[in-house]
Amino acid sequence: MTLRWEMFLDRVQERGEYDTPQDAERAARVVLALLGAHLVGDVRAKLAARLPETFALILLNPLQAAEPLSPERFVRATAAWIEGATEKTAVWDIGAVLSTVADAAGDELMERVLFQLPPGYDVLFGRPAPGRRP
Repeated sequence: MTLRWEMFLDRVQERGEYDTPQDAERAARVVLALLGAHLVGDVRAKLAARLPETFALILLNPLQAAEPLSPERFVRATAAWIEGATEKTAVWDIGAVLSTVADAAGDELMERVLFQLPPGYDVLFGRPAPGRRP
């Protein structure tokens, strides 16, 4: 099921407690651009198909990454791309966006997404793996 633009942004805005839809959209654009650099092939295409068109295109045409970012570096990169963000607020932004993405993806596709990412991303998506609590 593909989420409509308004529904996706409403969920991100609510989860991120953003004052405006524009703030939610800004966070979603950055996080999805960074995420897209880490996913390939069918998994990226199937995830994009579950997102509103504009966000799907961002995921499919990501920022370039020389190597996969660890979750910690993903947080730092997000903070660097969002004006005025800190690492602490970036974790909040990432959680708001990626938990919405995880809901849209469903369990089976999320397993495939997490398989392509370095260990630790499960927590960023709000889906910690059993037995991996720090």
